[in-house]
Amino acid sequence: MRVRFADCDLDLEARQLVRAGQHAHLSPKAFELLKVLVEERPRAMSKHELLDRIWPGVFVSDASLARAASEIRDAIGDHSRSEGFLQTVHAFGYRFAAAGVVDVPSGAESGKSGACWLVGRDYEFHLGDGSHVVGREAGVPIRLDSPKVSRHHARVSVAGGEVSIEDLGSKNGTFVRGERIQASTTLTSGDELQIGPIKLVLRVVNDNGTVTEIWSNESG
Repeated sequence: MRVRFADCDLDLEARQLVRAGQHAHLSPKAFELLKVLVEERPRAMSKHELLDRIWPGVFVSDASLARAASEIRDAIGDHSRSEGFLQTVHAFGYRFAAAGVVDVPSGAESGKSGACWLVGRDYEFHLGDGSHVVGREAGVPIRLDSPKVSRHHARVSVAGGEVSIEDLGSKNGTFVRGERIQASTTLTSGDELQIGPIKLVLRVVNDNGTVTEIWSNESG
């Protein structure tokens, strides 16, 4: 199974972590900690349980666990202990967030050309072919719960793996590559989307199961 979050691609079987297209090194114990927390997400795991799972039959202090957690945060570029993906549970242990994390089985995700998602810290939307309105109004396909998002803010269109976005006259704007768009804009690998204050990840799975990454984190 492969897991994707932010700009990271974690292959649990191959024991590889790739961030922004580059291999990120983790020590064996740090990788095992990441693997266990991702597999058990979003359950909070106690330090005692984690020590037993990662260092079975060996006495090590909590400091070893903390060092492994710090190594993971450095590798994934996410250092927030309370709001990040790897979260510290005060006086208990650690958990890995579920929001913004996508499971992609090895081989292929859906078998469909151009299958794609919009993923943010608290959001995950699958996009099939067709038009998808983005806004805060109840019932829209891509609902973003923020007062700074217009009721009908933007429209994302998908056609056979080709993705574009247009603003629908929103007050706070729709941004691609840091610039407010004025017309329908084609999205390509590496583009950053911002809807009002919210940033999202666009993930496109091709026929061969590979993924074209268009990523960011949610803010605001």
